[in-house]
Amino acid sequence: MEFGKIEALLGKEAESLLTHKCETISKDLLSLPGPDFVDRVVSMTDRPIPVMRAMQTLFNHGRLANTGYISILPVDQGIEHSAGASFGPNPIYFDPENIIKLAMEAGCNAVATTLGVLGATARKYAHKIPFVLKLNHNELLTYPNQFDQVLFASVKQAYDLGAVAVGATIYFGSPESTRQIQEISKAFHEAHQMGMATILWCYLRNSAFKVKRDDVVTDYHASADLTGQANHLGVTIEADIIKQKLPVNNGGYLAMGKGYGKTSKAMYDKLTTEHPIDLARYQVANCYMGRAGLINSGGASGGESDLSEAVRTAVVNKRAGGMGLILGRKAFQRPMSEGVEIINAVQDVYLCKEITVA
Repeated sequence: MEFGKIEALLGKEAESLLTHKCETISKDLLSLPGPDFVDRVVSMTDRPIPVMRAMQTLFNHGRLANTGYISILPVDQGIEHSAGASFGPNPIYFDPENIIKLAMEAGCNAVATTLGVLGATARKYAHKIPFVLKLNHNELLTYPNQFDQVLFASVKQAYDLGAVAVGATIYFGSPESTRQIQEISKAFHEAHQMGMATILWCYLRNSAFKVKRDDVVTDYHASADLTGQANHLGVTIEADIIKQKLPVNNGGYLAMGKGYGKTSKAMYDKLTTEHPIDLARYQVANCYMGRAGLINSGGASGGESDLSEAVRTAVVNKRAGGMGLILGRKAFQRPMSEGVEIINAVQDVYLCKEITVA
């Protein structure tokens, strides 16, 4: 996809998103993605040598190979959102092999999915595309529905399947988050000792983050200040890559009222603005200034708007200093050829030299 097509998909936001210059946190302070990222950034860490090799394997695969950017297909929604709801729009994805085929056809750097999916396909595909095993999930069969990420797989199982990385979710802000932090910190250490990289889904989860004022409810689950702090907690337990929702607002701490957390005036008048790229830049800053890569999620499928929404998210992520996009439902809840097209469009943003870091 050429620059002109990307510009057209951005519509009225094109000029703002493509010409914005970030004057909050300078790009010069960031460790930016690049073909030398492992040599420049990872090599100075405490990660064992096999982890460096695993990271390079991720960076070297697919259409974005040797750019420092990554495109991952995540498919754990059969557990997280139920199989029927997730695969009903395109039932071929009840078959695990088609999940792997979509990632390969689209030229993804990796496929991130469940123990069952990778276990059903490993002997045929583990050497053809990098595997990321998602260790924990929230399931929707318990009654009443609960929201707690619990371990479905072990790090040893990921190693035995030939995975180059493990992934996990922590619901920061939830009553269960303390246990989840402890579990995943231990799992990530074990993964590193076994030579695998680590990817953390840094999600907020608490009904209190939906704040009602003057009969208007504002959802702060994707506010820049709260998600930024979630990212900071994520890199503290040595996540190599952080997966986060694109910020849609700011001021979550302030909306929660006095007594919740701690803030600085600078968080709102110096380190961020209302511009989406500046909000995402704050997320990158909380990933140790880019030393851990930020990949934003593609979100739910909305139909005809999926292509433009995915391209917009990729533009914001790249210009903010992020490392890529992890896009699932927008790709697999449609015919495979269309799924490949939308993933390729996202990858084209990262391949486009005219789109630079703000």
